[in-house]
Amino acid sequence: MSEQGLPDPTATFRIEAADVLNEVEQALLDLTERPGDRNLIDAVFRGLHTLKGSGAMFGFDALAGFTHHCESAFDQVRKGAVAATPELISIVLNAQDRMRALVDGNVDEERQNAIIAQLTAAVEAASGDAGDGVDIADVPSLAQAEGWRVMFRLPPECMANGTNPLFLLDELRDLGECEITASTDKLPSLAELDPRECHIGWDVVLRGAIDKDDIEDVFIFVMDDMELSIEPLASQVTDDTAAEDGDPPAAPTPEEAGASAQTTGTDGRTTSGKPANDTLRVPAERLDELMDRVGQLVIAQSRLSQIAHSDVNLALRSVSEEIERLSGELRDTMMVLRMVPVSTLFGRFRRLVHDLSQETGKAITLTTDGEGTEVDKTVIERLFDPLVHIIRNSCDHGLELPEERIAAGKPESGNVTLCAHQAGGEVVITIRDDGRGIDRNRVRAKAEENGLIKPDQVLSDQELLQLIFHPGFSTAAKVSNLSGRGVGMDVVKRTIDSLRGTIEVASEPGAGSTIALRIPLTLAIIEGLLVRVSEERYVIPLSSVEECIELSLEDDLRHRGRSLISLRGALVPFLRLRELFASTKKPDRFQKIIVVSTGSERVGLVVDQIIGNHQTVIKSMSAFHRGVASFAGATILGDGTVALILDVPQLVALTQNREERLQAAG
Repeated sequence: MSEQGLPDPTATFRIEAADVLNEVEQALLDLTERPGDRNLIDAVFRGLHTLKGSGAMFGFDALAGFTHHCESAFDQVRKGAVAATPELISIVLNAQDRMRALVDGNVDEERQNAIIAQLTAAVEAASGDAGDGVDIADVPSLAQAEGWRVMFRLPPECMANGTNPLFLLDELRDLGECEITASTDKLPSLAELDPRECHIGWDVVLRGAIDKDDIEDVFIFVMDDMELSIEPLASQVTDDTAAEDGDPPAAPTPEEAGASAQTTGTDGRTTSGKPANDTLRVPAERLDELMDRVGQLVIAQSRLSQIAHSDVNLALRSVSEEIERLSGELRDTMMVLRMVPVSTLFGRFRRLVHDLSQETGKAITLTTDGEGTEVDKTVIERLFDPLVHIIRNSCDHGLELPEERIAAGKPESGNVTLCAHQAGGEVVITIRDDGRGIDRNRVRAKAEENGLIKPDQVLSDQELLQLIFHPGFSTAAKVSNLSGRGVGMDVVKRTIDSLRGTIEVASEPGAGSTIALRIPLTLAIIEGLLVRVSEERYVIPLSSVEECIELSLEDDLRHRGRSLISLRGALVPFLRLRELFASTKKPDRFQKIIVVSTGSERVGLVVDQIIGNHQTVIKSMSAFHRGVASFAGATILGDGTVALILDVPQLVALTQNREERLQAAG
């Protein structure tokens, strides 16, 4: 923020530039699949043009100069003089990385000149006339005309947003001989006139050899919110003459139609004014701060509710219930504000797969599904690195080379699929490839070599596959730039554990592998089930709870040998939490079993009492207690005491391991 409390314009530009670069990158990646798509070519050109103009305005001259070369190259693509070849697209993608560095002020002239040289060579090759020595820096960005007719109308609120129409007209006058006529057809009556709004449009005739590009530069920062039409004067004369002769106007050539369409809005249509304040950009740290305040409010409301229900004052109870309702609505609204679609995450991997395809020499297709699934923004941010490691591993280890796939009867191009869907209070993100699958014999041999398991140790298939997430574990025959050092998949495990999530692995030899990440939708406030074990209280995430059943003292004694219950024909192991937490108190006569699940695994947790639902504000464990297993965090109860939040995946794994040991011993 500036000293006056206003946003820093340079910081705002960097944010907007990042958005423009992301849009250009997505359009470039789409072009690799549809190189003749005119809309995509225009989208790339507009993005580069916007970045060049805004960069120059905010003093990023190095960025503007470098971007101009890429813009000029795509101008040639727009005009059909140059094809959008994979080589040209790859070079512009590399230039995108340099543009991002220039936005951050990192100038590397040697690298920039090298990219410009590659760009010039690619344009020459794509034009089929490399011998002419075309220099893209010298190519005019748009064809010139002998004159233009410019008609524009700004949105009514333009002046309140800082746009002065007179300045725009002055810039048009600077381009050449100019005739300006005001359009007053939409001027309201004096009684209805709002002096703060702009009700006038303008019809401008510009004469001279003027680039259409220069005209668009005048409106570059208001083009999306206005009505704008730019037509060559020659076509106007032709149309007027035809009309006088009684004949219909001649249809424009495709080139003329394309040129006209590019000036009427970002999607090729004349745009009408839209509300300028329909969205608001808020710094992420402010959302985090607001979320923390909402959490404190939920805790205070819980304390108030406890006091109110222990008092006979009906008015106090009424106020408490109203505050509980309002805090619940505020919490839900806050959670929605923090939710973002996973498309913001999935879209970032298209470039990664494109680059991996070039590095490995493999044809790779990325398919996505469920991109509208929403997840807490913090979860999205922390999932990026794990997904990078998994996708790189799938492309390097999983997918075969084209000749190997053809020999195996598969399509030449390998496929990596990213899917997301919501399951209760979790989001499940699945990464699937159709490669060679995981070689279980190699995994076991490597694990025995590293001393992770004993040669005769019995492991379930899931336990064997989970070994790939052990630190330093790798089955790669040789170290490459992508993998083979045993670094990466252990990062996946640590990150998912820190998110209170779980990882499931499935693989079929010759058919590919699937890794499913189960992550809580949010890390801030959850619905929990408050329980008592001995004299202590604990919270179980409600999203993991399937059902609750009663366990009498007699049944408990009868199951002392094997901790299994029959639940609708299925045996479910259960864990006595009082034994796990080393409680010396005598258990309640009628204990409860809370059946929880993670994926396909179900276990029962034995508690003394179920107190009820609880809005749980999650607090991280201290550094001293963070390594304690079975707990995912803590929360503050209404009476000010602390309750630990149980880590359900850890407890499920502990119960399953204990049951397998009993089976092996028995």
